Amino acid sequence: MLQLRNLKVSYDGVLAVSKVDLDVRAGSIVALVGGNGNGKSTTLRAVAGLNAVDQGSIFFKGEDISKVPAHKRVGLGLSLVPEGRRIFARLTVERNLELGAYSRSNKEEIAESIDTMYNLFPILKQRRKQLAGTMSGGEQQMLAISRGLMAKPEMLLLDEPSWGIAPKFVTKVLDTIQLINAQGVSILLVEQSLHKALAIAHYGYVIQTGRIVMEGTGTELLNDPDIKKAYLGL
Repeated sequence: MLQLRNLKVSYDGVLAVSKVDLDVRAGSIVALVGGNGNGKSTTLRAVAGLNAVDQGSIFFKGEDISKVPAHKRVGLGLSLVPEGRRIFARLTVERNLELGAYSRSNKEEIAESIDTMYNLFPILKQRRKQLAGTMSGGEQQMLAISRGLMAKPEMLLLDEPSWGIAPKFVTKVLDTIQLINAQGVSILLVEQSLHKALAIAHYGYVIQTGRIVMEGTGTELLNDPDIKKAYLGL
């Protein structure tokens, strides 16, 4: 479904990603993992259209979208849940969800999708009239994921979904990511927490200083002695 070929991306004038090749098969969860400042989020933002590509190509469903504007990529079936959630803090939970469906026009279908989000995260239904900025970090992350799903994407791009939330919410979020995937949504997951990401990923890539240095199934990478030593402290 997604192919990155020889991707080169700069961020704030500095080369952040160099010669990255990456694939996401339809129906899979693929994790892009590594330490801070190694190019994970830059890569994801390039896929979403928020970072310009210096060189290489991004193919989505066989089409080169490297030059397609970000808002049009949403219409093609790509939806980004950004790092730090970036919800509309001064708007209600329900209004945030409605704005996630800005590319859709059928009001009945949008209402049905909101109900689906409330079934996915029941706490959001309880908070639906509450200002989003007054919720906990974990609840805000649930809202951010739900808002991303309101566009009815074929692929969800998740940037550090476990960042800044309490451990009790991390398990809920990761379980829900697997549930979303089981319902047919392909997922590209960026995470600094390598163990959490690879535990749910079908396939994974390790990025270091802007280059892919290792790849394999989630299980293979978790069991790799170099990974254990460098990233898991084992």
